[in-house]
Amino acid sequence: MRENSVSNADVRNGEVADFNQRVISEFRANSGEAGGPLSGTDLLLLTTVGAVSAEEHTVPLGYVSDNQGVVVVASSGGSDHHPDWYRNLLAHPMVTVETGTEEYAAVAVPAVGEERDRLFRYVVQHQPGYAEYQSRTSRTIPVVRLERSFGDDSSSSATVADKLVEVHTWLRGQLDRVRVEAEAYFTRRSEPGEAESAPVSGVEIQIRQHCLAFCEALHSHHSGEDSRMIPDLRRMHPHLGETLDRLQEEHRSVAHIQRELERLLADITTVAPETFRAELGRMDTELRAHLRYEETSLLPALAEIPLPSGPVAGGGEAP
Repeated sequence: MRENSVSNADVRNGEVADFNQRVISEFRANSGEAGGPLSGTDLLLLTTVGAVSAEEHTVPLGYVSDNQGVVVVASSGGSDHHPDWYRNLLAHPMVTVETGTEEYAAVAVPAVGEERDRLFRYVVQHQPGYAEYQSRTSRTIPVVRLERSFGDDSSSSATVADKLVEVHTWLRGQLDRVRVEAEAYFTRRSEPGEAESAPVSGVEIQIRQHCLAFCEALHSHHSGEDSRMIPDLRRMHPHLGETLDRLQEEHRSVAHIQRELERLLADITTVAPETFRAELGRMDTELRAHLRYEETSLLPALAEIPLPSGPVAGGGEAP
């Protein structure tokens, strides 16, 4: 990968938005290729949700890959402030990645401590320019791993039923991951001296990003079902009325637990471990029961519906 100039200080601040938009348009029109100073650069488009505006924002970024996936660097040309896209993904870890040949949802997780330093050295081996950016600022430039989630172009889903199972499988896996990371975090926090330690641990960042991503994806999934899938099924299969009523009631119950988890997560460094574990246990019990009931009740009907192009049940759309 060559150094890209998307966030380079040579592009004056007043021109960055126009420059990026030109790159985005060129990228999408040419299957991920860009010309001029970016010719030959490994580029992706990262779409985040604004931390304040809650609106989507897309930026072109250089990236490197390793055997675990894609890594991006919040260099901002070596400025003393984190780029907006980085602040956005801290608030909303679910992001969309476009590489020119595919588009997929991902969970953005900043690396911390020794893992961040290792990844930064790896990035610099491929693109030495990032070392120069780090030398320009006293801030530690973040390195972010983009963990592929559901909804990518490699999906073999042919029907809405297939997609529903795909999303449910991801939600179950993400919930398992959050439970493991929560136990690791609270175990670490209980060790002597850890309660007073100032640095943010990698485990803390992981549980925060993965739990927020789980909550965001769950909200998007249920919102899509409530707005599209369930109304369509009511029209197509009136006999499922009571089942759909129950599912929507369960959506409301799960949403209440989700909001409580998000509230506790905002103060994860001081929350009582037993309180967080109890709420996470409630989510585990109620969500798994809900997903089982939905699959048992709806998969036969959904198997008759071909998967439309674009996002479906997991991403806010439905048949």
